[in-house]
Amino acid sequence: MATADAKRRLRERPIGATVLLTIVGYVLVIGTFLLDVPIYPDLTHAQINLLTHVIGVINAAATVLLAAGWYWIRAGEVQKHRLAMVGAFALILLFLVVYLIRVGGGGEKLFQGPELIRYAYLLMLAVHIVLSIVAVPVVLYALVLGLTHTPAELRNTAHARIGRIAAGTWILSLVLGVVTNLMLNHIYDYEFAAMVLPLF
Repeated sequence: MATADAKRRLRERPIGATVLLTIVGYVLVIGTFLLDVPIYPDLTHAQINLLTHVIGVINAAATVLLAAGWYWIRAGEVQKHRLAMVGAFALILLFLVVYLIRVGGGGEKLFQGPELIRYAYLLMLAVHIVLSIVAVPVVLYALVLGLTHTPAELRNTAHARIGRIAAGTWILSLVLGVVTNLMLNHIYDYEFAAMVLPLF
């Protein structure tokens, strides 16, 4: 009963649900970067490195699922598309948990490659971050519509149009995330740097 009621409310107010979920996500990330909130464990450099590799694997797997989901919807395989997109979203939620633990528990790494490569790295990282920020509400809106409507009903919504924007921005952001992860952790050097400000 409660689940059906929640689904009805989501269905009737997909933009409101999208705004609320977007704000919650942004607050979690921004709070982790700007505040020294004592909810994260202190991590060793080895643990930070391990979580960094886990993040790379999660992002690569999410990229594969997104590409498969895009392929399947174009092939008319709606159920496979839905499973792939929900799977990619579940991986991104897992990414968010791992990422916040890594950042909150030990700081960040700073790229130490050649100057020209560093500029390319920073440009790709900036585009990745901007696309990640822009993708959140678009992805959430497409997901809310997809989960609260039947395939036939979705034809009368903005799901297909928004979904193309969501998938495109999300895939590009993930690919750039994987590339910058490889550059930072496997191709060039890095150094550790704390990224949080004390709360008091």
